[in-house]
Amino acid sequence: MARKNQKGGATETDNRQLTLDLFYGERVIEIPLAELHEPDPHPFLVQDDDAMTALVDSIRQYGVREPGLARPRADGGYELLCGNRRKRACQIIGLTVLPVIVRELDDQAAAVAMVDSNLQQREKLLYSEKAWAYRVKMEALNHCGVKAEQHSADVIAGQTGDSRNQIFRLIRLTELVDVILNKVDARELAFNTGVELSYLDYNEQFAVADAMEKHGIRPSLSQAVRFKQLKKDGKLTPGIIDGILTESKSSPVGEETTRLKYRRYFPPDYSPKQVEAVIVELLRSWQKSQKNALNS
Repeated sequence: MARKNQKGGATETDNRQLTLDLFYGERVIEIPLAELHEPDPHPFLVQDDDAMTALVDSIRQYGVREPGLARPRADGGYELLCGNRRKRACQIIGLTVLPVIVRELDDQAAAVAMVDSNLQQREKLLYSEKAWAYRVKMEALNHCGVKAEQHSADVIAGQTGDSRNQIFRLIRLTELVDVILNKVDARELAFNTGVELSYLDYNEQFAVADAMEKHGIRPSLSQAVRFKQLKKDGKLTPGIIDGILTESKSSPVGEETTRLKYRRYFPPDYSPKQVEAVIVELLRSWQKSQKNALNS
């Protein structure tokens, strides 16, 4: 709503911006949606899903109850740091403006504000959203010199509740190609498996994705660890990737029968069947030695 002047009339406005009441002590203005631009990079997805439908219904009934956050752009318009889902909801409804708080922020402060605002307001986040949010904030904090006094991961951990180790593991997901990262988001690929696959280069990751599509299977955690070790040894090829992923189909002894704690004792290119053969032979030798000891 427009403020009232002393004579009781609305204050003067141009057609571009309407000054609103203060929101927590800051001035709120209505800005045309066409002048609000998404940040680049922007870790948080804007999707026309069930949550968007609920937001549209809420705004249609009550209006935008909390303003977005924006900063002026050097080449005109505004960078919408927080409120891109509200902007989309307004577009769906047919509204043309969005109430926002405008702040003068440098790049690092803008990145931190964008991440913090969205983390506070979004109840559910995809792995990819959290991963990119943490990466953007960590880079911004490091640029500001936080690392010199306290590691930026410790700052984020204290603010979010995620452990330092979990923060680094999440950030590893930003090294995944989209086709694999999307599978982690969709829970079609385990989080820990995705972390291990992130150590492969893009061509190797695409080879994994192609093999998954071709055979209709997904790598286990131990297979992903083997890929990582083979890459380290300079032995990982698309053929080996394909062969390892199809082992569980061709062998009655699945990867689950060979626990990850035993895998470290064997070359990474050993199949579960080869590992089993070695273990069985060792057990036979042990059994024979036990019999000899009893008969002596």
